[in-house]
Amino acid sequence: MEKTMILVTGGTGTLGSHVVPLLLESGHEVRILSRTARPAKNGVEYVTGDLLKDEGTDAAVAGAEIVLHLAGSAKGDDVATGNLARAAAKAGVRHLVYISVIGADTMPIGYFKAKRGAEEAVTESGVPWTTLRAAQFNDLVLKTVRGMAKMPVIPAPKELRFQPVDSRDVAARLVELTLGEPAGLVPDLTGPQVYGIRELMRGYLKATGKHRPFMPFRIPGKIGRAYRNADNLTLKGADTGKRTWEDFLAAQ
Repeated sequence: MEKTMILVTGGTGTLGSHVVPLLLESGHEVRILSRTARPAKNGVEYVTGDLLKDEGTDAAVAGAEIVLHLAGSAKGDDVATGNLARAAAKAGVRHLVYISVIGADTMPIGYFKAKRGAEEAVTESGVPWTTLRAAQFNDLVLKTVRGMAKMPVIPAPKELRFQPVDSRDVAARLVELTLGEPAGLVPDLTGPQVYGIRELMRGYLKATGKHRPFMPFRIPGKIGRAYRNADNLTLKGADTGKRTWEDFLAAQ
């Protein structure tokens, strides 16, 4: 099998830590773009750059046939992805793969809107592309409920529901897509169950031996309406991961 150079952004993060070993096992060369200088390790090349500032982007992409864009932040994903997409087009990259979030085109929240902007940057780049929208990772949901559990009373809006998916399931799907042909917008990837915020909290509290009262309330405005309409969920036509929230908690 001929080796392909694959540039991975966000390769040192939660998702990247699962993706990179799978790419190496498949026999390909992996380069990781990082804001922090690192020596080569375990067959992985590291290059330094900052996508948001567009520093080191061209050098990172040079020589890569495939770019897998995992890096994300609370703000500026649209700008950072635009910089990467332009560099990829300039370098003649043959496949640009992007991980987005379910609700990017429907949720009236800045984070989701930036993700939609990033999707558009990929689509309009001129580079053959694949985009996967995934539900919130178990890791992120755990961080959220852990923080909420520190409150003496836990706010629990009934309309707030999630389909948490395991980052390992997302990683496996992304590697499959990365090594395949460009496929455009593929079916969303969700976890196997839908949970209300109370169910997620109860699972966490039970696992940690804690007890907290819940305070019901209604999320107002456009955001509340979007959650009530399940705009952050994909209830039909999604691919489904295998690992449940309960399995994930047990492993913690």
